[in-house]
Amino acid sequence: MSSNYICFSIIPSLCYCYFISAKIPEGIPRLISLLPIFYLFTILPLYFSSAFLTAITTFSITWLAIFKLVLFAFDQGPLIHNASNPKIISLPVFISIAALPLRTTFTPNPNRKNPMSSALQLVIFAVLMEIVLHHKSEIHPKLVLIFYSVMIFLMIDILIALSSLIVKSFLCLDIEIESPSDEPYFSTSLQDFWGRRWNLTVTHTLRFTVYNPVRLVLLNVIGRKWAQHSASLATFLVSGLMHELIFYYVNNGVRPSGEITGFFMLHGLCLMVEIEVKKALKDTLRLPGLVSGPLAVGFVVVTAFGLFFPPIIRNGVDESILEEVRFCFDFLKDKILQLVIFDKICNFGY
Repeated sequence: MSSNYICFSIIPSLCYCYFISAKIPEGIPRLISLLPIFYLFTILPLYFSSAFLTAITTFSITWLAIFKLVLFAFDQGPLIHNASNPKIISLPVFISIAALPLRTTFTPNPNRKNPMSSALQLVIFAVLMEIVLHHKSEIHPKLVLIFYSVMIFLMIDILIALSSLIVKSFLCLDIEIESPSDEPYFSTSLQDFWGRRWNLTVTHTLRFTVYNPVRLVLLNVIGRKWAQHSASLATFLVSGLMHELIFYYVNNGVRPSGEITGFFMLHGLCLMVEIEVKKALKDTLRLPGLVSGPLAVGFVVVTAFGLFFPPIIRNGVDESILEEVRFCFDFLKDKILQLVIFDKICNFGY
């Protein structure tokens, strides 16, 4: 099965969801009608030979698209215009939101912050990529991992920026696209980092597919406080398992070690402790943001060194992905240069 066939199979699948599944009553009946699509989206990454394309497909389609469609089955989530008065969005918008890792809103946000520009992010990413690819053996391993941490943040923002470009410039769709992150390096706590700043596309999806349902189910069983903590741990567990799935596909079926799930569960437990400590101390003995911020971000980075990155580095997947990304960068750079030269030649004639 060719990569082109794989990519183009996504659009007919989403058309089926739009024209057929949407006509089926919400709830379990509609969810059952979506099961063949879930199966297809789950096996799609197996047909890619590229580690980078496998990672992108697993993240965007096998994870986020399936979770969005689960919400769609119950008239919830970004594929429904208004949950209180369900109304399905137009087909181009439906396909774009389902297939791309976007966080959208249908009302403009006048208070939106201006994050680091995409051009600057591309430059920083390219510089770090060249340093790692050509001088990795000369750099301290811990510094390489710091570079990887920054590159993951930049890659997520760059992917969202490219998705936004596709939606707004090529498809000419008038939808408001939210920033994927909110300056996570300025986080003041773990709660702030995971809940309000880091990878908000995933955060919002997990909130509606995992956190809210688990909390509602357990609310009358174990009480409000423990229902919230249990829902939070369940959310981190699902996030860890989905990250394990991404690296399972990228590693060509190598058995997951569980380290990545351990990373997320550790943070789930630490977040639960942090929340209770803040409640106990109230505003009396809280650390100032200038102290708690670096501690929180530092804890994320250090624990990632020991649990998140080893499964990626162990089989050389990091280098494979970077080589493929560099190839994409060189290809785009050559195409842009050709367009610039062509434009100068055309203008010279006038």
